[in-house]
Amino acid sequence: MSMEQDPRAAAEAVYWLSAAVIRFTSQPRQLSLTGISTLAALDRKGAQRISELAGLQGIAQPSMTVLVGSLEQAGLVGRRPDPTDGRAVLVSLTPEGEEFLAARRQAGADRLSELVGKLPAADLEALAAAVPALLRLRELQEEAMEAGAALAGRGR
Repeated sequence: MSMEQDPRAAAEAVYWLSAAVIRFTSQPRQLSLTGISTLAALDRKGAQRISELAGLQGIAQPSMTVLVGSLEQAGLVGRRPDPTDGRAVLVSLTPEGEEFLAARRQAGADRLSELVGKLPAADLEALAAAVPALLRLRELQEEAMEAGAALAGRGR
């Protein structure tokens, strides 16, 4: 069966590579992967309610409240009242949070750049040709996360 018929081999390769890069760039780990993912969600989507962040991350709202508290203590996020609902707060990235996220992304890109630089020319060309598909996979993952968050929000 070719890869067009069964994408499992490509999916496994992308998964293992991403897991390895995450582990490599996270040592020593300053934040949990959920914390990093929460910062990335705030970067992508802007200020969010704690309930929305919990849905995006697939965790309970009390757990997200604790995580946001830790991120706030670290100076990576801030809270402000939600102008549409005085009982709720909006969480957003601070400039320090933006810098942390940018540095982490740069570290991951630098590590991958080292690895990519070791590829033979033919593999480098194949990887360059795959970039649009990889970017589309990222979009599909974000859409799936948002759909899951919306479903979780309706179930509460």
